[in-house]
Amino acid sequence: MKKVLLSAVILIGCFSSGLAQKSTYHPAIIAFYNLENFYDTVNNPVVDDEEFLPNSERHYNTRIFLDKVNRLASVVSQIGTDVNPDGLALLGVAEIENDTVLTALINHKDLKGRNLKFVHYNSPDVRGIDVALFYNPKYFTPLYSEPLFVKLPGGSKDSYFTRDVLYVKGLLDGDTVHVMVNHWPSRSGGEERSIPARAAAAGVDKRIVDSLMAINPKTKIVIMGDLNDDPVSPSLTKTLGAKGNMADVKEKQLYNPWVDFYKRGIGTIAYQDAWGLFDQVVVSQAWLNKEQTGYFFYRANIFNREFLVQQTGKYKGYPKRTWDGTTYNYGYSDHFPVFITMLKKVNSPVQ
Repeated sequence: MKKVLLSAVILIGCFSSGLAQKSTYHPAIIAFYNLENFYDTVNNPVVDDEEFLPNSERHYNTRIFLDKVNRLASVVSQIGTDVNPDGLALLGVAEIENDTVLTALINHKDLKGRNLKFVHYNSPDVRGIDVALFYNPKYFTPLYSEPLFVKLPGGSKDSYFTRDVLYVKGLLDGDTVHVMVNHWPSRSGGEERSIPARAAAAGVDKRIVDSLMAINPKTKIVIMGDLNDDPVSPSLTKTLGAKGNMADVKEKQLYNPWVDFYKRGIGTIAYQDAWGLFDQVVVSQAWLNKEQTGYFFYRANIFNREFLVQQTGKYKGYPKRTWDGTTYNYGYSDHFPVFITMLKKVNSPVQ
């Protein structure tokens, strides 16, 4: 614990002008990462996973799978450790096939000592990819969870089904928090055509937000995911009503810390030499009060270390993806992870 608190003191002293310089704060890291086609090598006849099997064009075998696990574990083990040596308190993930791959990841030598657990449900997505929530039981205790079905509007997508929204209620070191992990419908088939599909997914989140806020306007909510939309897209600004300026966020509303990143041309995924910021963590207004006894929002970061960046070829400068077509690229993901730091005052100011 002393090591964690020391890290927090250094963080405040170096980077904060708006907080008491000699107060001690305990940090909790909340992150999201699209793991890019994290499949096992076993055929599941219920879903379309044929391209990720040993006899497929990708030759997706045990060697590739274990290398993928090794690379993802390396990334996950490093996120947030410059702020808190324990790393992540919560990590939402997307594009995972099942609990088999999740178990392989948390049992990797780089992560096993964290004793990470996860919440996961199989979703109706035709490709068999789901979302999940990892948590460190030292920080978070789940109390309730369920998958929330997303009904797609007719004609918005070729498939009738998409990923469920994962809803988890739990205790973050004493704070009751509500987490929704998302992987909204993609833009394949055309951005304009698929806008209603993402609005439908955003609407599922908004209904939960509204119902929780009707009970308690100071509810702490986290909406995270690969939203396949940017922070300024209508699904975020209109359907969710998330605002990018903290000063504009009123009670019962949502704050999106990624708007400024996007306006500065900083993203998490690249396509045709343009950056998108599809990976986001949005929080409710209750996190913004820095004078509270519980956790408050401190800052947002994109985890885009140099080793995660493609150094050569046509994708130079992009996130180092797992695949180049059907050729294994010895990469990590075509998305960068994102994370937010929450702080909680743990003692009186140092004299």
